[in-house]
Amino acid sequence: MKFSAREDVAASIDKVFAALNDFDGFERQAMRRGAEVQRVDPLTQVGVGMRWKVYFKMRGRRREMDLELTRYDAPNEMVFDINSAGISGTFSIELLALSRSRTRMALALDITPLTLSTRLFIQSLKLAKSSLTKRFKLRVADYAKGLEERLERSA
Repeated sequence: MKFSAREDVAASIDKVFAALNDFDGFERQAMRRGAEVQRVDPLTQVGVGMRWKVYFKMRGRRREMDLELTRYDAPNEMVFDINSAGISGTFSIELLALSRSRTRMALALDITPLTLSTRLFIQSLKLAKSSLTKRFKLRVADYAKGLEERLERSA
C-alpha cells in the first residue's frame, strides 16, 4: 500500500534539506507524541546506516519499529527502511529545486504486510484509502507550511 504527496516550499533546496536533517528534532517530536525513540547506531555524521528503534502504542498494544537510513543523496533524497512485526516498508523524501528560492518536496510511504494478520489490517486500510490519503496529504501540507515559516523566521 502506497501513500504519496508533493508540496512546494518557499525556500532553497539546501535549506529544506538541512531542515529535514534535524533528526534530533524529529526524535523530540515523536517523544512528545508518546513514542519512545532510541538511536542505535554508532555514527557521528548524518548518513547511510543511521538506525533507530521506535516504541509506540497503537490500537492498545505496544509496538516496535526499526528505522534505517538506507539512501542519502544530499540535497536530493533520503530513503528509510521500516521494519516492524509483520510489516516492512520504505519512506522516501525527494527534493527538487524549482528555482533558487522554491523547492518541491515529494514524500512517499510504501508498506507491505508480512503476515496474515497484517495483511488483513492492510486490507482494511485499503477500504479507507481515499480518506487516509487525504489525511497524509494534509499532514505533509501542514509540515511544509510549518517548515516554510521556520525557515523564514531563521533567515
